[in-house]
Amino acid sequence: DILVDGKVCDCDAVVTCQVGDPVPLQVKLTNWSRHSVGPFALTMMPYQDYQNGVHNYDLQDAITFVGSNTFHIDTVKPTKDSVYFGALLFLYTGDFYLNIKFHEDNSSRELPLSWLCFPSVHIHATEPEA
Repeated sequence: DILVDGKVCDCDAVVTCQVGDPVPLQVKLTNWSRHSVGPFALTMMPYQDYQNGVHNYDLQDAITFVGSNTFHIDTVKPTKDSVYFGALLFLYTGDFYLNIKFHEDNSSRELPLSWLCFPSVHIHATEPEA
């Protein structure tokens, strides 16, 4: 489950936030298998989609994380949850997306897509209200 600014994200949702306000993020991983899983890491990477097949991940001047964008996960026991909190701070207006990946800890090798059930996260940053 992914919550952005307290709202559950699904594939059709667009979360609207204001530039300059921290946007809380919560990612809850549930282990539905019969075995413990881990260790691995969860990484959140914001990007802009130019709608022509190009994704811009070079956003250090537009978005910053409050805290870390990578969380190390030791073990998640069967039927248990592991919840991770962070926040994004948007410095400019625009439409942004959040790419959430799991990979082996201490490696960049991604885990199989069958492990992931995350929806696309679309965030629209607007001018602050006067």
